[in-house]
Amino acid sequence: MQVAELDLDTLEPPPQAGPHGARGAPGPGVLALRPGPGGAPVGPGEAFVLVRHRGRPVGTLTATVPEGADPAEVLAAAARDRLAPRPAGRPSPGATRRRAAPDPGTPEAFAPPEAFATPDAFGTPDAFGTSMGPVASVAPGEDPRRAGPPRTTVVVATRERPGRLARALDSLLAQDHPDFEIVVVDNAPLTGATRELIERKYSERVRYVLEPVPGLAVAHNRGVAAADGPVLAFTDDDVVADPHWLTALTAPFAEDARIGCVTGLILPARLTTPAQILLESHGGFAKGFAPRTYDPARPPADEPLFPFTAGRFGSGANMAFRARALRAAGGFDPATGTGTAARGGDDLYAFVRFLADGHRLRYTPDALVWHHHRETERDLRNQAYGYGAGLTAYLTALVARRPGLLPALLARLPRGLAHARATTAHRDGGGGLPGEHGTASHPWPRSLSRLERRGMLAGPLGYARARRRVRGLPLPWEER
Repeated sequence: MQVAELDLDTLEPPPQAGPHGARGAPGPGVLALRPGPGGAPVGPGEAFVLVRHRGRPVGTLTATVPEGADPAEVLAAAARDRLAPRPAGRPSPGATRRRAAPDPGTPEAFAPPEAFATPDAFGTPDAFGTSMGPVASVAPGEDPRRAGPPRTTVVVATRERPGRLARALDSLLAQDHPDFEIVVVDNAPLTGATRELIERKYSERVRYVLEPVPGLAVAHNRGVAAADGPVLAFTDDDVVADPHWLTALTAPFAEDARIGCVTGLILPARLTTPAQILLESHGGFAKGFAPRTYDPARPPADEPLFPFTAGRFGSGANMAFRARALRAAGGFDPATGTGTAARGGDDLYAFVRFLADGHRLRYTPDALVWHHHRETERDLRNQAYGYGAGLTAYLTALVARRPGLLPALLARLPRGLAHARATTAHRDGGGGLPGEHGTASHPWPRSLSRLERRGMLAGPLGYARARRRVRGLPLPWEER
């Protein structure tokens, strides 16, 4: 399946005779049709398409381009048919607007947060009993709406993948952000390949840092120590960042002094293997196309497990934090993440920890990275197990480091278990193409469902083992 981007001037059908415009031309209102990162020009066959409206991501769809047809015409017609605004109460026929499926019995997960403004669910001014003072992000007297994105350090942790890292760095160096630096953290390397790559090709614009202790969270903490920006952005070595990614990801920090964390949109860079298509059909990493702010002082009524459904908030391949607040929170828990017995959960722990500390979290789909999904069935099996282990590992980490959160977690435990059973359930559905998330018909093999649940059982023990290994490890920014 080919991956493409379609940018439209309008989602309304063009005012012309005939639905698609002149043969051989993109037609009125089509600004651009581009292949996904590193892909071939769009041609006949099935396509997964990111639809933009004047540059801004608004949805995804799947469509088939017939042999001999103009791809721009076909895909523009499909986009307008499925994503064009409709009068209230009239759904778009065949709509495949990308969104995360809401929990059963709850309002739509991506309705505007203002629609669910409620008093604090815990009956206190602060849902977690913590300080909620704002962190200044602009100079006194300056209008935050007019401030540009703050200086940012982009941290990329990597281990023995110089080819993928080079592709990611090329995209990061092309960012339109006015003031940023890049720090590459080489995590427990076996060879000098990463250092050699940086010294040979990127030494003038990228800083190299070595972290000998294995673990993604440990590597991220090393990057935090090396950074000099007031905002820290994190991404992976297997992504290609949209040129506007960093500006969109960091702008909310200048707009709202209580924003502590921002996450963005993650879409597949390629869908060429059955494993990649299956992962994306199952939901992938995307969290929808509607921006949303999560505020611990106003728990959303449509998120009964808030804030413990951390997977709703974003993923570690596309996240940013206020540096001062992240250091004050102790950074990432070094006993979580890839490379440890916990297998994951470092990003989830950070999201919930920030909300527990009183910070707002913003999700913005304008901050886009393209992720190279794992390609083989074996990779997908490892990923499924890691998802389950990381989920319960991060919950264990929260209780271990913030015991005061235990009552709130226990109160949500019955509903949380039901949610976990639903999200890891085996599904035979045959209509689950990428882009059709929210239909609850995407396939998920029984073997992967079992692996996720086995991982969930193993997560707490894995975290305990990992925590023993890093006991006594100092925070890098506190080392003397």
